[in-house]
Amino acid sequence: MTEEKIKILVPVDGSESAERAFDKAVKIAANNGYHVDVLNVIDTRQFMGEMQDTLISGDTIYQMTQDSEEYLKSLKQWAHDNLAFDDIDYHIRYGSPKRIISYDFVKDHGNNLIVMGATGLNAVERMLMGSVTEYVNQHAMADVLIVRTDVNNMPVK
Repeated sequence: MTEEKIKILVPVDGSESAERAFDKAVKIAANNGYHVDVLNVIDTRQFMGEMQDTLISGDTIYQMTQDSEEYLKSLKQWAHDNLAFDDIDYHIRYGSPKRIISYDFVKDHGNNLIVMGATGLNAVERMLMGSVTEYVNQHAMADVLIVRTDVNNMPVK
């Protein structure tokens, strides 16, 4: 019986907290022969009006996708340059980050572990709708590691 390779999901949003989680996940994966899926979810709900008509143009969505792809490529390059780690794929999804991270992506890709930062970019959404991290921690279909320290397990200043 062969054991399946551990697959780590790392959702990123450009925040320092998410990037610390990415760094730590890559280090864990590199040291243990695991695979990393790095995911950026473009939250399309913020662009919808009451009638569910898109409030932004296709050009804007295209540019956001291009920016996301460049960001994810830079993270993949960092993993290669700093840890000689290449067993990493990047993904872009559209929709609710809470649902996609905790359920949809894990179901589609068979991730065993989600490594994510304690907080993300959007403080207003956190106040009004609750933290994505908190939701994922409570509802995920995989184990969740919430990163609060740097890659060397030192407290963040």
